[in-house]
Amino acid sequence: MPSVLCLLMLFGALCDHGQDHAYPADELMPLTCRGRVRGLEPSRGDIDDALGKFSLTLIDTLDTLVLLNKTTEFEAAVRRVLSDVRLDNDIVVSVFETNIRVLGGLLGGHSMAVMLKEGGQHMQWYQEELLHMAKDLGLRLLPAFNTSSGLPYPRVNLKYGVRGPETRTGTETDTCTACAGTIILEFAALSRFTGDPVFEEHARRALDFLWEKRQRNSNLVGTTINIHSGEWVRRDSGVGAGIDSYYEYLLKAYILLGDDLFLQRFNIHYASIMKYISQPPLLLDVHIHKPLLPARTWMDSLLAFFPGLQVLKGDIRPAIETHEMLYQVTKKHNFLPEAFTTDFRVHWAQHPLRPEFAESTYFLYKATGDPYYLEAGRTILDNLNRFARVPCGFAAMKDVRTGSHEDRMDSFFLAEMFKYLFLLFAEAEDLPFDVEDYVFTTEAHLLPLSLSAVPHLSSVSPNKTSEVELDDSNFDWTCPNTRLLFPDPAFPRNLREPIRSAVDKSCPRLAPYREPGMGRPPLRAQDFMANNPEHLELLRRMGVSLIHLKDGRVQLVQHATQAVSAVAAEDGVRFMQEMMELSSQQQKEQLPPRAIQIVSHPFFGRVVLTAGPAQFGTDLSKSSTGVRGFVTVAEPYSGCSEITNTEYVQGHIALLQRGQCMFAEKARHIQKAGAIGGIVIDDNEGSSSDTAPLFQMAGDGRNTDDITLPLLFLFHKEGNILLEALKEYREVEVLLSDKARDREAGEDCLTEATTPTSFEPTTQSQMSTVELDESASEEVTPSQEEVSPAKDTSPAEVTPLQDEASSTEAEADLAGPKEERETDRREEPEDDTDSSSQSVDELLADWREDLEAFQQMEKDEL
Repeated sequence: MPSVLCLLMLFGALCDHGQDHAYPADELMPLTCRGRVRGLEPSRGDIDDALGKFSLTLIDTLDTLVLLNKTTEFEAAVRRVLSDVRLDNDIVVSVFETNIRVLGGLLGGHSMAVMLKEGGQHMQWYQEELLHMAKDLGLRLLPAFNTSSGLPYPRVNLKYGVRGPETRTGTETDTCTACAGTIILEFAALSRFTGDPVFEEHARRALDFLWEKRQRNSNLVGTTINIHSGEWVRRDSGVGAGIDSYYEYLLKAYILLGDDLFLQRFNIHYASIMKYISQPPLLLDVHIHKPLLPARTWMDSLLAFFPGLQVLKGDIRPAIETHEMLYQVTKKHNFLPEAFTTDFRVHWAQHPLRPEFAESTYFLYKATGDPYYLEAGRTILDNLNRFARVPCGFAAMKDVRTGSHEDRMDSFFLAEMFKYLFLLFAEAEDLPFDVEDYVFTTEAHLLPLSLSAVPHLSSVSPNKTSEVELDDSNFDWTCPNTRLLFPDPAFPRNLREPIRSAVDKSCPRLAPYREPGMGRPPLRAQDFMANNPEHLELLRRMGVSLIHLKDGRVQLVQHATQAVSAVAAEDGVRFMQEMMELSSQQQKEQLPPRAIQIVSHPFFGRVVLTAGPAQFGTDLSKSSTGVRGFVTVAEPYSGCSEITNTEYVQGHIALLQRGQCMFAEKARHIQKAGAIGGIVIDDNEGSSSDTAPLFQMAGDGRNTDDITLPLLFLFHKEGNILLEALKEYREVEVLLSDKARDREAGEDCLTEATTPTSFEPTTQSQMSTVELDESASEEVTPSQEEVSPAKDTSPAEVTPLQDEASSTEAEADLAGPKEERETDRREEPEDDTDSSSQSVDELLADWREDLEAFQQMEKDEL
């Protein structure tokens, strides 16, 4: 109950802030405390396609207000939508985002208004005005479906439809599978509410086409498809970005509409997902034509919805396993990174406050009643308050490693995150209606299950496609099956324990004490070869086993209880430690991003800015406290000559403008003036860490040992946040550090995820994991009894799961050369994902491929 009250207070505060600072804009900008209006703020590319100057956040959160018992506020919000919102703006929007957020929001609001009106106390004036707006919007989206395939164009002009380049539409050839396959719930609901079949028919036609274009051998779909030819543009297949809600809507369309066809298709897809993509607890993308061949070695955060979908399917065991993996990654990094590797390191460091993990947590708690999921929900809630809450709302995390923020709060944070967290902690008496009477859309809008009783009126004959004949096996394990659910009370714990020990704890443990003269293990890490039978036998005796992954890599896992003796188990522990140390030595050094945290009133540490490091001066990663002080603008602002306002700079952190001289020269001038640190702000107007790779400040070619203060770099956008704060509050105190410090917790976790975790010998079954690269010349998928030989290389290249200290993941975050002026040089950070033999061209090609994948992910689903 306290969690419910906390959520209600948070939501009330956000509503006030949104009204004060953002309305009628589409989004709240929580760092600068104003609304984001498309065209008035710098473009964020495809992300802005969700914004249509139609008060997006207000519409997206209508049914959230009712769920939270904010009936008076809901009634006022509906009146405001009816009086202020226009849907005929000359603006190009995403068909997918507009459908799930705006059309779904209007239909969810209509459902709530009808429910309240029938209750006899509220909304008695309501005459289906929201439904009329929904139909108007549906008609504005329909031109996008005017293609030979029936798949919609990805974008449409709200005023002019799809009329070619003059309306900036109709030129696209590709769309993501989720974009075309996540229409049926909203469009079918609109048809059945209004009695007009045209919307449901178009959504069904798009789904029929996607089903026909599935790869017939694997029964998988690709990520991107040509809307005219039906050819797969991207043939990688998973359950994350670009595909996720296509699977979700097949199952939920069956639940909402009662059509067995959707369940049949979902079950056929699901069997293939579990056969090829699911490697519990991992979910790894594969190629649709060669489903045994992995497409990538990392996962994106959007797949976090899948355990919740598995609950609806009734397949509880893999839902528990994947959720546990996601929970441990969340505890390791405070939030789910936008993408993370198979050894749970950060691949893309952003976290835009996505709700998918909270969604799966709610569904698992609903299905099992296990209080463990309340603990997971409490972790989510605490981390939001500790790390994301800022004076005007909740800010997306720009980098989960440093705790820095982005001036962004997407509408789905209030539409979904608040719903699922409230439902997770709410008792039955807290809810104004029975949520079992509704299905949640992918944006968590509430559509009544009673729509299944409304006949499907079709103006055309049904599209007869070749289908597999229905039989009882197609309906096993659905909605949910509890026959085998927890027959043993220890069942869920037994599933979670191995996963938990495979992912580092949030706070590192101390290294175990080593007695002087302890013997070396019989096999040294630097001597190990995966194709040597004697080495494999020695591993077995030490309790270390090999697990062959589908991508050809081998994972080393140690179970102390499986060793032949206690001494052998200790040898195994030391062998695994050597593997970790060897891997750490092999990794190339590069400087991670730093954090600038505003700690003075009224920010109190809630605003964190991503900063670039300098290759000279104080190494903040070696400082447990960082450098804290008040900021002041140096004169001259360029810092390229002797500082004239020494009395203000002394003992303070100096603000400097980039340009006119070398960074090291700026540092020497402010150091001579008595500054304790410096922040260089980019003079390139509009630059932002949103769009630019991390900037590292190089030295001037001379010895820089004389520079003893820390110098950090801010792009123009982040620097302006700091300058505006200084203009408004005059005294602004900041903390320069390697990562943001927790504002509420004690010192125990201040260096979270920065120290390697050592393995502790124990009498219990302790699992430690190390991965090494096994370059097989042909595709093999051996069982655990069969060991496929690797290339004869020594030592093996390893990537331990538990060494976070040297982790500077994701070349997409840190790389990307740009031309620089001669006086402000920038060194390219090295890539840590391949051997030193890789050429610069290959490194850049890998980086571009990763960056394109990230940009495609943003384009597919925000």
